[in-house]
Amino acid sequence: MENAFKEKRDLIFAFKELRLQGMETEEEPIKEVPEGLFIKCKYCGESYTKDELQNNLYLCPHCSHHEPIGAYKRLEMVLDKDSFKEINKDMHSNDPLNFPGYQKKLQKQEEKCGIKEALVTGTGTIDGIKTAIGVMDSRFLMASMSAALGEKLTLLIELAEKEHLPLIIFTASGGARMQEGIFSLMQMVKTAQAIKRFSDSGGLYIAYLTHPTTGGVSASFATLGDITLAEPDALIGFAGQRVIEQTIGQKLPQGFQLAEYLQEHGFVDHIVSRKEMKKTLSLLLRLHQGGQEK
Repeated sequence: MENAFKEKRDLIFAFKELRLQGMETEEEPIKEVPEGLFIKCKYCGESYTKDELQNNLYLCPHCSHHEPIGAYKRLEMVLDKDSFKEINKDMHSNDPLNFPGYQKKLQKQEEKCGIKEALVTGTGTIDGIKTAIGVMDSRFLMASMSAALGEKLTLLIELAEKEHLPLIIFTASGGARMQEGIFSLMQMVKTAQAIKRFSDSGGLYIAYLTHPTTGGVSASFATLGDITLAEPDALIGFAGQRVIEQTIGQKLPQGFQLAEYLQEHGFVDHIVSRKEMKKTLSLLLRLHQGGQEK
């Protein structure tokens, strides 16, 4: 039974990798499910209701598969009630290359997701400890990295440095935003430099990798944390498995880009379920403060 479930899960992740290799930057929206209607988990095949999913932090009640969640929902789960103060809320992409259809696509994403860019940033408290926090939202163009996203993130990092706050970034991205070309790729250097300055000033940066964290995001700020956490079964890597195999001419292990494999090989420090998310972050922040209680 366990082997059958693992094989089904591996097939699903292989399918997700193929989508990423196809340079898709937009995923299926998180669908609203009518009250009382049953949802079938694509991992274990069991069914549950919308209420059961919400009450279980958007984890499958049967196999604990982590369903995607929006940025504000994650902030609600992590931060103390009413403590979040958003910054640069209205910052958005300005179509630097006049890419055909890009402006309309951005407008559609804004209307669908209720945000102007694929990153929400601000400050808040976790068990009373003030923190600078950024959350990428995969509903918005697969949280691809634009010039605006890079600027928004850099300003958050600089705020954390200025106010001597710990920094937490939740990543979830398909990589660079192709509609912005080199302007998108330049954000890898920009954000990495900002993290370096923050680190040199003695700041604590906790990177929390969620599904998927790939491309230019994984090759820059996502993998520069002092502590690197990941959600279970998160896909983490730069290029897809097929692309790598064709490049090096070798067959790679199944699931080698999953969080569990990366933890075994020292790339991820700890895998943390959504149910343990706030508790774990609170503990790490208190240890950074010298073990002081709130």
